[in-house]
Amino acid sequence: MSLEIKKSIKPVKYISSISIMEERLMQILNDKKKELIWILEHQEIYTGGTNYKEFEILDKSINFVKTNRGGKVTYHGPGQLVFYFVLDLRKREKNIKKLINIIEKTIIETLKEYKIKTFADRKNIGIWYQNKNSIEKVAAIGLKVKKWIAYHGFAINISNDISKYKKIIPCGINNKGVTNLSKIKNQNYENIKSILIKKFLLNLEN
Repeated sequence: MSLEIKKSIKPVKYISSISIMEERLMQILNDKKKELIWILEHQEIYTGGTNYKEFEILDKSINFVKTNRGGKVTYHGPGQLVFYFVLDLRKREKNIKKLINIIEKTIIETLKEYKIKTFADRKNIGIWYQNKNSIEKVAAIGLKVKKWIAYHGFAINISNDISKYKKIIPCGINNKGVTNLSKIKNQNYENIKSILIKKFLLNLEN
């Protein structure tokens, strides 16, 4: 499969990453560049998708940007793995629901490798972990599709500061929590990028 895989070592500004993905989208539409998978971390930022509401921002002083992905308000920052892609659905099934299912399956299968059991929820998009009596989100998903090119992607909380979510109503859901992998199980997650890429590509082609 002709697809570029990029991994950024230094944190990337959110606005810069969106510009790069939108530029790649136009290049793919014009058959000038390959599809892209891009793994990175962001500098600290709160973002609001196309469905967010003002009341979901509890602390009005936060560094916040509106974005064109689907979904509501979330936080990005150090310790969170962001898995972006720019994919040409014209080459595949033009099926956004199937793409979301591929993302969910990829994350669940990857975390299973670390002996962490997670699940998807039809009503609340994302990947969830049952922590005794509470259900907590460990990965968020947000997409945008333009002319059947899908971009943005998903974010997995690995060792990020969970207290940052107290300044917002994360993804518009106020009756569930947020967690990270280090809180669930303190172990080495260094290989998670490679496992995610491998499983995502396998699931994409099946």
